[in-house]
Amino acid sequence: MKKLQEGELKEFQIEDNVLRFRRRLCVHDVAEIKEEIMQEVHCTPYTAHLESTKMYQDLRRNFWWDRMKMDIFNFVHKCLVYQQVKLEHKKPSGLLVPLPIPEWKWCHIAMDFITGLPRTSQGLDTV
Repeated sequence: MKKLQEGELKEFQIEDNVLRFRRRLCVHDVAEIKEEIMQEVHCTPYTAHLESTKMYQDLRRNFWWDRMKMDIFNFVHKCLVYQQVKLEHKKPSGLLVPLPIPEWKWCHIAMDFITGLPRTSQGLDTV
């Protein structure tokens, strides 16, 4: 704290009684706090269990702690859902088959539907 007050640590500042590192919130070296932050970012319905690089990029915009990248990497790779859905465990898709060229316009019409999305304000869940 003395070094901070004397200006030796120029990248750290105190704003509104909060310690910041390059404008990012400094997180105490308490495993439970870090775990809760990572859990919130990794396991929300909107993030789809991010891989470690993307999760680090998202977290580093607002937070900082020592060994942050390593902590995030370890957290993500312990996640059971991430282990089940990551690319290595998926079956490779088959060969792409080109569609036949129609002989005349409007000869073939196709529609794709995506269902089960979160409902909009109008109550719709399909694209």
